[in-house]
Amino acid sequence: MTILPSSDRKYRRNPRTPLLSPQKYDDHEVGFNGASYSGAVFNLATTIVGAGIMALPAAVKQLGLVPGLIMIALGAILTESSIEMILRFSRASKSTTYSGVVGDAFGVAGRTILQVCIVVNNIGMLVVYMIIIGDVLSGTWSDGVKHLGLVEEWFGQHWWTTRFSLLLVTTLFVFAPLISFKRVDSLRYTSALSVGLAIVFVAITAGVAIVKMMDGSMKMPRMMPELVNQASFWKLFTTIPILVTAYICHHNIHPIENELRDPSQMKSIVRASLTLCSSLYIATSFFGFLLFGDHTLDDVLANFDGDLGIPYSSLLDDVVRVSYGIHLMLVFPIVFFSLRLNLDGLLFPYAIPISLDKRRFFSVTAVLMGLIFVGANFVPSIWDAFQFTGATAAISVGFIFPAAVALRKLVLDWLSIFSTIKDMDMDRAE
Repeated sequence: MTILPSSDRKYRRNPRTPLLSPQKYDDHEVGFNGASYSGAVFNLATTIVGAGIMALPAAVKQLGLVPGLIMIALGAILTESSIEMILRFSRASKSTTYSGVVGDAFGVAGRTILQVCIVVNNIGMLVVYMIIIGDVLSGTWSDGVKHLGLVEEWFGQHWWTTRFSLLLVTTLFVFAPLISFKRVDSLRYTSALSVGLAIVFVAITAGVAIVKMMDGSMKMPRMMPELVNQASFWKLFTTIPILVTAYICHHNIHPIENELRDPSQMKSIVRASLTLCSSLYIATSFFGFLLFGDHTLDDVLANFDGDLGIPYSSLLDDVVRVSYGIHLMLVFPIVFFSLRLNLDGLLFPYAIPISLDKRRFFSVTAVLMGLIFVGANFVPSIWDAFQFTGATAAISVGFIFPAAVALRKLVLDWLSIFSTIKDMDMDRAE
């Protein structure tokens, strides 16, 4: 048994235990004796599919159709590899959290840095969610062109249809009730609905593209990137944070595994979830770029505000934007839940659990919600937010920390081997 440093033992949460300790359920009361395989796949897929899917068509526009789709598939493969590293070293160190794995390798400082990265990543993602919701409801500007939102189309331009007003109403009457739950299990039905709405968006996008291909009105998309100067070449690298952010789910791997009836299924669950999500990503990117070509916006939802060139175009525009707007509203509290726990662990490491302290719970919730609201009103576009979080926190959580843990373990193993060989040589010399 590994003896933890005294600094770790003082924490209210052992670094090897989940931020929320697994609850001991009474099977006779709630009929729960562990999560099923399908339920785990569903939960992990919900974690993965969020706002990243909206920026992927723009990433494919930058890269060209062929390199773009290859990069999306490669992102899934690399994500599976990094998660496999985390799971392998979790078992080796008997850790039940991602921060526990990092803490075992790099101590309290490493665990703290990881939690900071998770907080930054989640705040960035929630800002992106609110930006997209604002685009859907109130519209957005792109290259001097105004793309109307749903509320502006339906009721015209008034003070109460502005971006600030609509996001404020959404925050007070949608987000505030949902983020007030102290148990993530309370959100299971809204999560199920959110996945269904994401599939509706992908299905409609693919359907519209197929109809236009059949009637011959679809233009051939650009297969390769358009490189006209050095600046256009370097611009290709701005797509990397988008691709990284689209697959980030590492902070939810252990909570899902901890609830499984058979934890040995986790590797298969990860593979199934990534296969499902990468299929949705490839379909959305392919058909979205087919539909809009070089006019694809940073937030592809904003493209669904005009004539699609097929019957019932206006109705389909509204259905697409409403379905994905509601999807993001329902995913928001899941990401916020993890954000609040990690931030509380950083700020109040010696306090009682936040769910037991009402004053701290609502104070942290209000401050975080205020920061996200301000960010959503002042960050210019989701592309800017994705680039910041994807190039810093997301890539650290998804790839740098798993690789660093693996590298450290490898170095320690080699040092152990060399030490053993040296001891054997000394014994022979004696």
